[in-house]
Amino acid sequence: MEGISEQNVIGMAAGLAIEGKIPYVNTIATFLTRRCFEQIAVDLCLHNLNVRLIGNGGGMVYAPLGPTHLATEDIALMRSLPNVTIIAPADADEMRRLMPQTVDHEGPVYIRLAKGYDPIVTNDQVPFEIGKGLHMRDGSDVLLVTTGVTLGPAQEAAEQLSDLNIDCGILHMPTIKPFDTETFLDLSSMARTIVTVEEHTLMGGLGSAAAEVIAEANFYTPKKFKRIGIPDVFPDEYGSQASLMEKYGISAGKIVSDVREMMEVPIVSVV
Repeated sequence: MEGISEQNVIGMAAGLAIEGKIPYVNTIATFLTRRCFEQIAVDLCLHNLNVRLIGNGGGMVYAPLGPTHLATEDIALMRSLPNVTIIAPADADEMRRLMPQTVDHEGPVYIRLAKGYDPIVTNDQVPFEIGKGLHMRDGSDVLLVTTGVTLGPAQEAAEQLSDLNIDCGILHMPTIKPFDTETFLDLSSMARTIVTVEEHTLMGGLGSAAAEVIAEANFYTPKKFKRIGIPDVFPDEYGSQASLMEKYGISAGKIVSDVREMMEVPIVSVV
């Protein structure tokens, strides 16, 4: 227990890790990443220490408290640091499958949590492994790539697109760094359209990681590609996580709309 001295608790965790312990640090995601960035870089990542950082309230969970508490760039900050592993589980069940694997994992780990009591959208039929993308659904027309809580809206969108005869696959990426390039390219090669969905700024997160891989893949047949997430702004409305996600189009409806537009599927009105 270290109160609101977040930079100090990172130093304490580093010292414990040097002595052979495996510390777990749990606090609000914005305070853990923005406020402690230098300590995470110099004390943990530089020495590749076995410290587990648990950032609760990732994304727009703390919408009632305004932009100072919204962790909309935490993944981008952590992605810029060498040695760190970044994981954003979709629900509590995935968190339960994840946590035992963190004990023996080498190097610092940043775990981005949602608000709790989120709908359970994962299952143990798809084995969880740190560093691996999880192939949740087959589909040859569109590949939806998700992380964290955006798996749920993507599953809803895939069902709606199926009703429109659009075959939609889902690749869930709870581990954002290291990015599972092999699985991503295997599934991307079979799809005509790729859409990433994240509760994070479009700068430096899941969509950026996917775009970097696509840019260097040199696909023989070019792919249509779209990122869904938070634009380059500080979300300035107070409300709920759900209301802000709807505002920025991180929803099943926006996924369906974007896919239809990209695949040039007309909207037929019934009179």
